[in-house]
Amino acid sequence: MQANLLGTAVFALTSIIAAITFGGSERTVAAIVSLGLFFAGIVAFAWSFWNAVQRSRTEMVAVTQLYLLLGTVAPQSVRRPMLAALLVQFVVGLVTAIGRANAPDGSPGTSLALGVLVPVFGFGLNGLWAAFHGEYRERTDPHRQE
Repeated sequence: MQANLLGTAVFALTSIIAAITFGGSERTVAAIVSLGLFFAGIVAFAWSFWNAVQRSRTEMVAVTQLYLLLGTVAPQSVRRPMLAALLVQFVVGLVTAIGRANAPDGSPGTSLALGVLVPVFGFGLNGLWAAFHGEYRERTDPHRQE
């Protein structure tokens, strides 16, 4: 959870500064942060999926529980900050990309558009938390003879 909040704060700070100043070095830093969080999110997503598949053999693991922390999988003290971080990632990524949609020379597209990839980080860390710490119902086998 702390990695998610820290990563989100760094992303928001670098992206907002880059969108306001629109300087070359600020845009480069924001792009590097966005790509770093995106690739970290891919790793977290794959790791969480692998662990969730292992748990699904004995427990009822749903995708919505895993990546959106819905239901009783996570306590409110975890769910709220994790989903808030995901929301911030979506909003900052979208607003900074739309707000500075053109490069300084007027051509379409800037490095700030990479911010729309950052929510993969939030989804990956949500999944990682839920795959390792989430509480799921036990799977029942209707064909088992007792």
